[in-house]
Amino acid sequence: MDKNHTLSTKINDLKEDGYTIDFKLTENALESDSENSYSENDFIVDKVYRFEGMSNPSDNSILYAITTEDGKKGILVDGYGVSGGQTSKSIQEKLNLSLNR
Repeated sequence: MDKNHTLSTKINDLKEDGYTIDFKLTENALESDSENSYSENDFIVDKVYRFEGMSNPSDNSILYAITTEDGKKGILVDGYGVSGGQTSKSIQEKLNLSLNR
């Protein structure tokens, strides 16, 4: 990863590359809004970026660039590692696997 990028600059770069949707994790899915949700089989993780806080470990975060099966592109920002217990195990596993690529 380019050391000069911050989370906010990488988000802006991805938005310029067409990743315009802000995804969020729910208990059983990845959602772009109240009408569109995606199970672990409905999206792929294109890119993963890790960011570490300079002075505070709680500032660590992961940025996922995601494409859904219906062609929507967006980002998911999460704390370091998938947020504990807030989403299904299958979604957690898919996101965690993408960290090891």
